[in-house]
Amino acid sequence: MPASTDSPADGPNSLHPDFDSASFLRHCSRKPGVYRMLAGDGSVLYVGKARDLRARLGSYFQKRIDAVKTRALMARLAGVQTTVTSDETEALLLEQALIKELRPPYNILLRDDKSYPYIRLSVEQTFPRIAFHRGKRRAKSRYFGPYPSSGSVREALNVVEKVFRLRNCTDSFFSNRTRPCLQYQIKRCTAPCVGLVSEEDYRRQVALAIDFLDGRDGAVTDALERRMAAAAEALDFERAAELRDQIAAIRLVQQKQYVDTDRGDVDVLAVLARHGIAVVEILVVRQGRVLGHHSYFPKVRPEDTEEDVLDAFLSQYYLGDRGDLALPAEVILDRPVGGLETLAAALREARGRKVRFASTVRGERLAWLRMAKENAEQSLIGKLTSRDNINQRYAALARLLDVESPPARIECFDISHTGGEQAVASCVVFGPEGAIKGDYRRFNVSPPQGGDDYAALAEAVTRRYQRMAREGKALPELLLIDGGKGQVGAVIAALALIDLAALPVLGISKGPSRKAGLEVLHHGDGRTFAPTADDPALHLLQQIRDEAHRFALTGHRARRGKARSASLLEEIPGIGPRRRQQLLNHFGGLQQLRNASVESLASAPGISRSLAESIYAWLHD
Repeated sequence: MPASTDSPADGPNSLHPDFDSASFLRHCSRKPGVYRMLAGDGSVLYVGKARDLRARLGSYFQKRIDAVKTRALMARLAGVQTTVTSDETEALLLEQALIKELRPPYNILLRDDKSYPYIRLSVEQTFPRIAFHRGKRRAKSRYFGPYPSSGSVREALNVVEKVFRLRNCTDSFFSNRTRPCLQYQIKRCTAPCVGLVSEEDYRRQVALAIDFLDGRDGAVTDALERRMAAAAEALDFERAAELRDQIAAIRLVQQKQYVDTDRGDVDVLAVLARHGIAVVEILVVRQGRVLGHHSYFPKVRPEDTEEDVLDAFLSQYYLGDRGDLALPAEVILDRPVGGLETLAAALREARGRKVRFASTVRGERLAWLRMAKENAEQSLIGKLTSRDNINQRYAALARLLDVESPPARIECFDISHTGGEQAVASCVVFGPEGAIKGDYRRFNVSPPQGGDDYAALAEAVTRRYQRMAREGKALPELLLIDGGKGQVGAVIAALALIDLAALPVLGISKGPSRKAGLEVLHHGDGRTFAPTADDPALHLLQQIRDEAHRFALTGHRARRGKARSASLLEEIPGIGPRRRQQLLNHFGGLQQLRNASVESLASAPGISRSLAESIYAWLHD
């Protein structure tokens, strides 16, 4: 890693040579979460949170960075770790916990000699002001807190100002206004300074803000819903829309937070194995607070199942020579495995601590388990798309195909349909740097006979390469088809009709048992390969094929969804017209409903826990 320097010109170009920021961003999650920026020795330089991890981290890797502090940070950066969370508020709590524990040098830290920050509401005034406060309190004002950091106070103030539109200006500024300020223009204040709101209406908003800050947000939303209904009945639709937006903003911060509870010490484990790589993700919860996660990549054999990996990992991890390992009271697993009673007895004997193992959980434990699974997926994607791994697999593919150099561009096709209807063909593109998602394409295909995958492939291939040849674009060096000899033959015949018969074609078909690792490869020149299950070349082809299948399936679902005239909510089992309207009123719209967590859905009127899980799964399928 290059040495750190104080030169203001340092930026992303001085990153550690082994860190591929472009590849990292391509596969980074777009969900909320926390990121940790690492130095070459593995120490944490900076901890941050994001509503969209990819977008936030992408801002660090621009060609021009103006902030001196950010340039200095990027000059030392050697890697990034992320933790996906359920929502942004959960990310905020985890961020604060990690900053407090790790004290990264590039974070602004809350000094121990300062008092904790509060929110102050000057209820003694005619038009109370809401503001950040630290230090001595005044007798007549209302205070809310303490908060763990100044950042969390400003987060709360941002919500209160946006939702309840209370003034935050100083008294001298307030008393000398002759026209509304910018806060009024951006709808964060009702301009009491120039009489644009009555004292009664302003006091009503103050009362709602107090209830909200005291945690009585259910009463606040109930009151706002009643006022919204009254405004709609009076045909004051503009006011009803404003109240709807207030409700939606409150719902966003009403989500129950699983990062900060009082449910003890827990380890949450999820395992995922794909294309010759396995990851075991451990989410660490102590004192009811998520402290972070660890990713482990055990060496596996082709025949090892995910249950085998987890079974072997548990005993090695908890019974190994790890004197520094603090045993939790409970270990939650993403699947049942055998021998847990024996492991629990061994831990009791070796460490003198009783540990409970569970694989069927509800409530916050289920949310922790979902978080562990999401982070396992991100860790595995990161490993699969790492530069070293991709290079090794491409070199193995060149050896398998007996060519001098690996194909620089591979395009793969797959077909997805339901009973032959709404068929979609996908084309995904891979190169030595991994997936080239900007070149992905989908085709709505209509074969003469529904379900004819041969004709559907021929149509998609013809449309794709006729256009590429006409526009003079680079053709792939290998065309991969999800299918056997029949599909390969149909593609070769279609290419011959457009004078592209020389394009290399390779089919990948599942073996008789359709088990991963037993695939057979069919080359267009008549050769047949049966690579071993641990062959890196096969793992690369599996990865590309699976990506083509995923891309085709999502395209088919989108096409099928457009063909339906019914509302999305009308498709959810167990949701009738009345309950559908109640949900929309409760959350303020479909988009807010999509953003709700399972716990928030279950808190809505008439929605049970099981129905909330069904709604969440349906909306996020």
